[in-house]
Amino acid sequence: MKMNVKALAPVAVVAAFGLGTLAPHAQTGAQKVGFANVDALFAASPSFKGVKDLETKFQGEAATLDKQIKEIDAKGTAATQADKTKRSQLVDTYNAKLKDYDTQMKAKAGPVEQQIDKAMSDYAKANGFSIIMSRAVAQQSGLVVYADEGIDVTEAIKKNIK
Repeated sequence: MKMNVKALAPVAVVAAFGLGTLAPHAQTGAQKVGFANVDALFAASPSFKGVKDLETKFQGEAATLDKQIKEIDAKGTAATQADKTKRSQLVDTYNAKLKDYDTQMKAKAGPVEQQIDKAMSDYAKANGFSIIMSRAVAQQSGLVVYADEGIDVTEAIKKNIK
């Protein structure tokens, strides 16, 4: 039985591709994985106090506005037109403060995030880690069912945060 070269070409390409993609995986060694408590790393940053202060300030302001809005909402159909106007102004004020908070938080938290990312990256590269995962995200996602406590690298990374 004589095979047509044109008929075999697609099969040969698929086979070569399949074998080519399997070979590197078969040769890959064990990967070093670690976990870190990202919240603890943020708290270890000297710049984190400014982020926390901003958050506390906003929460206080938001709580006051939220309380006033809920008081008007509690009136239900008994709310006057003046109440409705005031509620609308309170919501606008809340949204403006939220937007301002978001802008300020990005400005303050961005450098802290970069600092934490660099500390983790430097630690991982210096110590041969392929992956460092957030312990909280791994637990919440259910992706990681078990992780040895010995692979928590939080304290070691904290030393790299300046």
